[in-house]
Amino acid sequence: MIINSDLHIHSHYSAATSPRMDLPTLATEASRKGIQLLGTGDCLHQKWLKGIREQEEKKGIFYFKGTGEGKDTNTTFVLTVEVEDMKRVHHLLILPSISKTEELYESFRKYSPDIDSNGRPSLRLSGEEIAEHAKDAEALIGPCHAFTPWTALYAYHNSLRECYGDMVGYVSFVELGLSADSSYADRIKELHELTFLTNSDAHSPYPIRLAREFNRFQVEDISFDELKAAIERKRGRKPVLNVGVPPKEGKYNESACIRCYKHYSLREAMIRKWRCECGGLIKKGVRDRVNELADCDGTHPEHRPPYLHLIPLAEIIGLALHKSASSKSVTKIWESLLAEFCTEVNVLVDAPIDDFHATNFNLDAGVLKAIKAFREGEIRIIPGGGGKYGVIKLKAKETGEEIEVERGQKEQLSLLDF
Repeated sequence: MIINSDLHIHSHYSAATSPRMDLPTLATEASRKGIQLLGTGDCLHQKWLKGIREQEEKKGIFYFKGTGEGKDTNTTFVLTVEVEDMKRVHHLLILPSISKTEELYESFRKYSPDIDSNGRPSLRLSGEEIAEHAKDAEALIGPCHAFTPWTALYAYHNSLRECYGDMVGYVSFVELGLSADSSYADRIKELHELTFLTNSDAHSPYPIRLAREFNRFQVEDISFDELKAAIERKRGRKPVLNVGVPPKEGKYNESACIRCYKHYSLREAMIRKWRCECGGLIKKGVRDRVNELADCDGTHPEHRPPYLHLIPLAEIIGLALHKSASSKSVTKIWESLLAEFCTEVNVLVDAPIDDFHATNFNLDAGVLKAIKAFREGEIRIIPGGGGKYGVIKLKAKETGEEIEVERGQKEQLSLLDF
């Protein structure tokens, strides 16, 4: 069977998250997006774990009871948590059971000042030591948003071994983050044997956040062992697709000032000693960091699945209508499309484009053009940087007309907002 999975999110017990990041809302919104398996996030937080424990469990997977926000769901959850090491690098752990989660909580508690107050705890441990604890708990581990210039593996280290030491062989995946894709990461030879994960790191349940990046796995059933086998690519289980936003759209794709957003080449930034002419800090972009680390031509290993670039459906509709993705008119069309095609993934990936002409409502012609343009790759992006998203332009083949959107200014300079 094929499942769609977003393995990195947060609950309302993490800092800077929506109060709506609760199990009923997450179950509903994941189902509407077309995600069958969702990471719980924050599973070391005892209050969040209590709610998870109340759900039906089978083979390490938790089945949400009842309906989410009054609607039937088919969402399942697997235990996950993001932790921060003493160098501020973030790591994603995927756990097999409540009992192992409790063991991990007890082993981490003495090293953390905030494990009982923050869903994403900080630990006075190195990456190697965290990996040792993960192995003892039979958890999978890998770096989160590995290329972003904040709280990331390659922001503070030049190699996996430098971070994980003798435990490097236990690392089974790398989460790419919004400003990188497989074409970036496969220019680094040490990553070729690892599975790439594309997750949302969502801090709110809204359609433009939850599952904005996700993974498609081939498994026999939905269980922890099957997910583990897929990530480790064993017994025929494997990832078959990575889905994520185009890297240039990411907020840290190019080196740029975090105050005025002026972009700089790597050479210019170095000459200026990473200070903008306005006095602000120039933050090194993911593209430049990958160029520094690259040691091969980027040829993908045979096991690497395709990478599909998408942006959330609400944003595509917003492009066509020249409105905010959260506006009432955009939401109305988004809901009508989901009523017709069941999930957002069906609209963006799976439904034949001809089916859109047979919908039971009059789909705005501009919206249809925008969906077709994106699915046909008619896209041009002015890269993001310094904490500001890139500018997307879609061109409809029939008319050559460009539909343009520039996202709003950076919402906040937060190490949590990736």
